[in-house]
Amino acid sequence: MRRKCTDSLIYWKKNPGRKPLILQGLRQTGKTWLLMDFGNKQYEHTLYINLETDRSATDYLSVPHDPQEVLLFLETCAGKPLRPASSLLILDNIQCIPQISTLLTSIALDFPQYHIASIYKGVVNSDSFSVHDFDILTLYPLDFEEFLWANAEFALTREIRNHFSDFSSMGKKLHEKALSQFRLYLIIGGMPAAIMEYKKEKKLLLVPDTQQKLLNLFLSDITALAPKGTARHCRNAWLSIPAQLGRTSRKFQYTRIAKGATAKVYHEPLQWLISAGLAIPCQTAVCSKPSETSLHLYPVDTGLCSCILKIPAFQLLSGEETTAGTACIETFLAQHFIRNGYALSYWSSGNQAEVPFLLSKNSHFIAIDYRTTPHQKCRNLMQLNKSSLSCTHANVFNLCRRLQAKRSLSDRAFICGILHIERGRYNRQKQTPAGSSSRFHIFGNEEKTSSAISL
Repeated sequence: MRRKCTDSLIYWKKNPGRKPLILQGLRQTGKTWLLMDFGNKQYEHTLYINLETDRSATDYLSVPHDPQEVLLFLETCAGKPLRPASSLLILDNIQCIPQISTLLTSIALDFPQYHIASIYKGVVNSDSFSVHDFDILTLYPLDFEEFLWANAEFALTREIRNHFSDFSSMGKKLHEKALSQFRLYLIIGGMPAAIMEYKKEKKLLLVPDTQQKLLNLFLSDITALAPKGTARHCRNAWLSIPAQLGRTSRKFQYTRIAKGATAKVYHEPLQWLISAGLAIPCQTAVCSKPSETSLHLYPVDTGLCSCILKIPAFQLLSGEETTAGTACIETFLAQHFIRNGYALSYWSSGNQAEVPFLLSKNSHFIAIDYRTTPHQKCRNLMQLNKSSLSCTHANVFNLCRRLQAKRSLSDRAFICGILHIERGRYNRQKQTPAGSSSRFHIFGNEEKTSSAISL
């Protein structure tokens, strides 16, 4: 299964200023498989030690030792030679050893010639793992382009990229195929196990069972890892996130988690879910002191979102507009924006209008709204333009079922539907974007330029 993160791993290997690598991410996103595949293809020897199952290694590394002695011990445990440049040492589940960061830093200082990669289940604690001492990569569930690769839709992927690069219209049949694959992605999501289950026979019947098993694993992890006395509250809050997105008001409300739920009880569980990478936060851009009462929360995967909500597959496949479908679409947007380094917020004007995403980079906001029908007006963006919020760009994310080839520039900006975003302030009179013509692409671009910025 091709993953974009492999390119970052190759860059890390070739970088002379390389630091010990930490690959972080949720359970079942393919971290171990990715590093093992990378090691087998890029090195003569791959040494693998799982600190969750190898108790002797865990006990040994939990006590301070000389770095050279540690390397000799790990070589013996793995049963393979550890050689500079030609061997990759993989330490899995390093979260099992609290003081592992000190050990890895010491080894890197004394023996920088060795290539050491670690796997951390969840999101690393910035207090323990400094970005100055480690190269930290995050592996997310598969994005839409990786999903197409996994399903052997290479020609479709190339066509989408080609149409994006020259900003040309996509034919009706090709556009419909792209949309059908996108709707499949909303149902299946980006978890490798769910995708592999679908690949077996190209049927959706068994995918929900696989997703339910993944949900059970996540719930087990929450039970095992959540702060003492908060596991039940963490589970309840996490399962409540998709359901709360399916309402007119997206604000996360404690009272909808469970009867009698309060901020006092659920503040810590919510913060833990966010810090553990199990929930994506989106704060209001208006309030100077954001709080949980102004918080939007998103799941980490569209497939898990659809599974928790028990959305019938035919409903998403048909493109039918529903509140549950909206929850999946916004989850898709949130996870793609956050994985590309954008800080998320939203804008709201009471009950009059709401822009679901304001992306923050370089001290200015980029507004993201979306349309689900070809002629739906951008009232939210128009209201935003009238507000006092300094937002230099207004963007529309179009999810139309069909767009004809000969339409206005505004429509041609969304020719690939869910695949194109036009950057520029929306002009109500001309119905065309004004200002900058640079564009966003949901796939991302291999080279970032002023005219094409990856998302």
